[in-house]
Amino acid sequence: MTPARRVLFALLWLGVLAVAGWAIGANLQLSGDLRSFMPSARTPAQKLLIDELGEGPGSRLLLLALEGDTPATLAAQSQAMREALSTQPAFKLVANGAGLGLESVPERLRPYRYLLSPTLDEQRLDTAYLSEQLQSRVQDLGSPAGELIEPLLPSDPTMEMLRLAEAWQPALAPQTLDGVWFDRAGKQALLAVETRAAGFDPSGQERAIAAIRAAFERARGASPARLTVSGPGAFSLEIGGRTQREASLIGTIDSLLFVALLWLAYRSWKAPLIGGLPLATAGLAGLGAVAICFEGVHGITVAFGFTLIGVVQDYPIHLYSHQRPGLSPWASARSLWPTLGTGVASTCIAYLTFFVSGVDGLQQLAVFTIVGLATAALTTRFVLPALIDPAPRDVAQSQRLARVWTALARWPRLGVASVSLLAALALAVVLFVPGPFWQNDLAKLTPVPEDALARDAQLREELGAPDVRFVAAIEARDAEAALQASEGLLKELPQLRQRGAIAGYDLAARYLPSARTQLERQRRLPEPDALRAAMAEAVATTPLREDAFADFLRDVEAARHAPPLRPRDLAGTGLASSIEGLLRERPGRATALVALSGLHDPEAVEAAVRRHGGRLLDLKQASESLVAEYRGRVLMALALAGVLLAAAVWVALRSPRRVLRVLAPMALSTLLILASLRGVGIELNLFHLVSLILAAGLGLDYALFFDHAGDDRGEQLRTLHAVIVCSLTTFMVFALLALSSIPVLRAIGATVALGVVFNFALALLIVREPAAMDLGEAADAQS
Repeated sequence: MTPARRVLFALLWLGVLAVAGWAIGANLQLSGDLRSFMPSARTPAQKLLIDELGEGPGSRLLLLALEGDTPATLAAQSQAMREALSTQPAFKLVANGAGLGLESVPERLRPYRYLLSPTLDEQRLDTAYLSEQLQSRVQDLGSPAGELIEPLLPSDPTMEMLRLAEAWQPALAPQTLDGVWFDRAGKQALLAVETRAAGFDPSGQERAIAAIRAAFERARGASPARLTVSGPGAFSLEIGGRTQREASLIGTIDSLLFVALLWLAYRSWKAPLIGGLPLATAGLAGLGAVAICFEGVHGITVAFGFTLIGVVQDYPIHLYSHQRPGLSPWASARSLWPTLGTGVASTCIAYLTFFVSGVDGLQQLAVFTIVGLATAALTTRFVLPALIDPAPRDVAQSQRLARVWTALARWPRLGVASVSLLAALALAVVLFVPGPFWQNDLAKLTPVPEDALARDAQLREELGAPDVRFVAAIEARDAEAALQASEGLLKELPQLRQRGAIAGYDLAARYLPSARTQLERQRRLPEPDALRAAMAEAVATTPLREDAFADFLRDVEAARHAPPLRPRDLAGTGLASSIEGLLRERPGRATALVALSGLHDPEAVEAAVRRHGGRLLDLKQASESLVAEYRGRVLMALALAGVLLAAAVWVALRSPRRVLRVLAPMALSTLLILASLRGVGIELNLFHLVSLILAAGLGLDYALFFDHAGDDRGEQLRTLHAVIVCSLTTFMVFALLALSSIPVLRAIGATVALGVVFNFALALLIVREPAAMDLGEAADAQS
């Protein structure tokens, strides 16, 4: 193929990639749901944790603080923000101290106040009670609160709605100044905002936070006030932004180093450009395969998948380094294919084991990686040779490379005894170094700064937000049974709070009694004639007019015949937002949750909860057990991958000696990686484990090519050149990742960077064959 045709073919390839990228991007549905990378929940606490990670109100709660101006100004800004945000569909709830008042219950539900309020549990609407209430209202009318009371009096002389509003106030609310919440110091106005977007929806959270900041800018005007936004959504944006910035920086540096290294290695500006085509093709093919096989593609699959298939940049490098004059690129690709195909097939088989994990995210990762690796290998074998210069420089003629190989030839080869000793020492370090072996705490994987976490904890304490670790749960057959059980617990919670076992609590039964309780209160409502007579006697002792209370009589009569309120009847009201996160309904079951604040005596709380058929759940313990279960599945997949990989190499090489020699560097490197990480006190997490597969694939690749070279001097030099270039490009990428401030990227980078070093050294010390030096090299060695 002429140079002009090669350029035209490369442009055609780029055009196909551009069209494919556009088509995939237009139909791609990215997901951020972390539950895709979680194993199936087995315990109630694990199920609740998975629900909270996905749809729970805790994942949607944002805490806002305004500071930097006078309390009166901050209060006005808080009210302005509440009014602006409450009308926007992105938010389910915006609270700043107004609480659940009359506006929370629409007119159609106002008669239900006598069924929702506990007043009728101890008091009847008789003459004595009504007379006492009316006397109080007369006094209220003469007080500064008279203007507020007067409009409510005709329909609600007992002020039942105000009683409910007071009862619905948060159990551990912050102080109120100028009608809004403030911290104890009175310097920060506080708001709690619940978004409609789930915590794992980064785009939804980004829009919500942008709306919050826009509302603050409008409310602030020329004020020097400052806004702080905290909570899972704000943290996810911070993590995503930092990850994107660091990944972009690392990617830019990596690309520049890759181009520079390939230019230096092959003295050609075309080498890095052409060499990037298989990687781009692999990425698009993997992405398209996942999009076809799954409903949505997880963001972690895309990010981690591109990292895992980064090894495919080695395939063109091997083809470049083994090219020489007199051998066409097609013949070179054909001679390399058995070795390259064996490595690719073995790695793909290893990733097949992710399908037995039962975790959707790992299965997506397996599809992405397998399709990507296979596509890159096939394009390198059957397409890339068309773009390569058929008369290149033979790297085996490099005197500098020859001197490097001569120096390496002096290194002693490792035999069975040496390998066994190194393996034993590494295993001893892995097993006996003191300190925790596994990292089960997911919080340690977050790159959120310590000061931001401390700030969040301070805001939660000020707002009386629920404990993020403990929650009580009552499982029942339906919502009605769950509410009935909750009502029994509701009688004990005030006593626990008084004893100091808890600082506060919240549950759905505070807002919506069970239908059974509503019906019992309904039966206590008086008949119309009896109520009218009692009201007439009560009014006679006051300066009020008897005919002023027709609305009250009508509401009581409506309450006497109204069907009990169910959770579905509250849709679209302020009450719905209050109970939605506390009462979960699923087909055939319902769960009533009790949010706890300031838990000081878990044993006492658990005993009380168990008396009513519930249990106290430790979400931290649940997350750790879930991580442990996940790790067990990954370890099982790794073990199976090792067996299948060894079987694939055996089928390809058919020689016990060669198979052991090829597998030994990879196995020993894995032990040395683990020993190095453990030796410096690093607790291993899931990302270390998954990265071990990538490191193992690199080691297999190096070993196979050194084995392919045999004792041919020229092939050994070409293989050395290829492996050096491959090792340097891979090491640079992952060494940069190892320097990241993101724990996940750091874990991946450190694992693979160590793997590159160990696999390169061990492949040289175990697999390479000694080759005779020519006379010139022998003279150089002697001198």
